[in-house]
Amino acid sequence: MERKPALLKRILAWLVLTGAVLLGVLTGDYLRSREAPVLNSAAVIFEIPRGQGVWEIAYRLRAAGVIDKPLWFVLQSVEQGVSGRLQAGEYEVPAGVSRAELLRLFVSGRVRQHAVTLLEGWTFRRMLEAIRLHPALDHGVSQSEPQAIMAALGAPGLDPEGRFFPDTYFFPRGTSELEILRRAFGKMQVVLAEAWEGRVDGLPYKTPEEALIVASIVEKETARPEERPEVAGVLVRRLQRGIPLQVDPTVIYGLGERFDGDLRRADLATDTPYNTYVHRGLPPTPIAAPGWSSLHAALHPAPGDTLYYVATGEGGHVFSRSLEEHRRAVDRYQRKE
Repeated sequence: MERKPALLKRILAWLVLTGAVLLGVLTGDYLRSREAPVLNSAAVIFEIPRGQGVWEIAYRLRAAGVIDKPLWFVLQSVEQGVSGRLQAGEYEVPAGVSRAELLRLFVSGRVRQHAVTLLEGWTFRRMLEAIRLHPALDHGVSQSEPQAIMAALGAPGLDPEGRFFPDTYFFPRGTSELEILRRAFGKMQVVLAEAWEGRVDGLPYKTPEEALIVASIVEKETARPEERPEVAGVLVRRLQRGIPLQVDPTVIYGLGERFDGDLRRADLATDTPYNTYVHRGLPPTPIAAPGWSSLHAALHPAPGDTLYYVATGEGGHVFSRSLEEHRRAVDRYQRKE
């Protein structure tokens, strides 16, 4: 009878000792793992959906090859007091960061940034296409009618052409298409207002919108920044003298889908509101989105007396003062082509 209590005591002592050793081992493993690097040897894209708890996040991190022990991740989040503060979003988990740094990343909300680039010289339709094709955006308006989009932006009745500033816009996954358009629309308003305030005297524009139209023509006429003030100077002097602008990109824009890539003499006589061979003055709207360089050129045209220019076929232009001089340049460069 006396042996049983002694045996129980030995078993109990063994269990306590084993438990203490095991606890010590686990505690040591946990403490060592707090600053141990994550398992991924390359950056991993990891998304935390809205409403997902820390246990679900931990098991998904293990499945993604970032950590190996979800329990330690959960315990550390509790220890650091952040278990309920992990923010939803798409993150880029770098290789080599510690679990503590990983938790700080998720708490910070520094989500992965995507980018969509809207280029100078693009039409509004081309911008919508780039936005519609971007896989990280939340799609919804890019296939709407332009006027519906402008109404959603708080500018009902305003033609969208040229109203969106060409730039690279960064955003987290799930951003709406309308938000990108809102940012580009707002930036063009700011940039145009600033450029208008700094304009030189004596320009033939009555409104910033007219300057925007000229800037869009400059944008389409030359890709060389150093030529843009010269092109703008020619356009300004022709407007001041009542000479038709006679620029091909406006004709092409007016033709729309009828343009097949080859501008013919008959096209120059086709009567559209944008044909600056047929109509004097400015077309009714911009024909593309101008960048800052073209806006600045339209409001700071180069002085001089040139009234004509012709493409050299090598990316640049030759500027002429008289029609006779211009005809010689056309004979030289266009016949050469």
